Amino acid sequence: MTPTPRILALALCLGLAACMPAGRQMPGPLAEPPVVAAGDGRCLSRQTTPAIIETVTEQVIVQPAVLDSDGSLRSPAAYRTVTRQRILRERREVEFETPCPEVLTAEFNASVQRALKARGYYTGPITGAMDTRTGRAIQRFQRDRGDVDTPVLSLRSARDLGLVAVPRGTATAPTGS
Repeated sequence: MTPTPRILALALCLGLAACMPAGRQMPGPLAEPPVVAAGDGRCLSRQTTPAIIETVTEQVIVQPAVLDSDGSLRSPAAYRTVTRQRILRERREVEFETPCPEVLTAEFNASVQRALKARGYYTGPITGAMDTRTGRAIQRFQRDRGDVDTPVLSLRSARDLGLVAVPRGTATAPTGS
C-alpha cells in the first residue's frame, strides 16, 4: 500500500513534534513574531478574519398539487431543493501594533498571565509561556474591550493591562467637577 500525501504529512508532523525539546511547543499562530515596521521601530502584527457565510436551503414549489373536482388528489405537488449562500461579513485583514519581540520574555508573559488572571480571563498556572490557554485569554480580554479579536497581544491591551508604558502626552487625566 502506497502512503497518501496526507499520511506522509501527518508522519512528518509527528516526527517534528518528537524532535522538539521537552517543554517546547510547536510553532503556531502564537509563536509567529510580529512584523517590525520599516523605519520607525514599531512592531506590527496582522490578523486575517475569515468571511462569515450563511447557507440557506429551502424547498421551492415547482408544480402545485392537482385536485379532482371531488377534492381528491390527482397529482401531488412537485418541489425542488434550492441552496444559496450569502456573505454576512467579508474577509478582513487587520494590522495592529504589538509589543516587540525583545519585550516578550518569559517574565513579561508571566506578567500577562497574572494580569489576565486578576481580571478573571486566565485560569491556568503562571508559566511564562505564551501557550494556547494564554492566547485564548488574551483574545477574550481584547474582544471584550473592543480591541482586535486575536490571541496576539496588542500594544493597546498591553497598556490597558498596565504592562507597557503609555507614551507621555497620550494619557488623559480624569476631569473633576
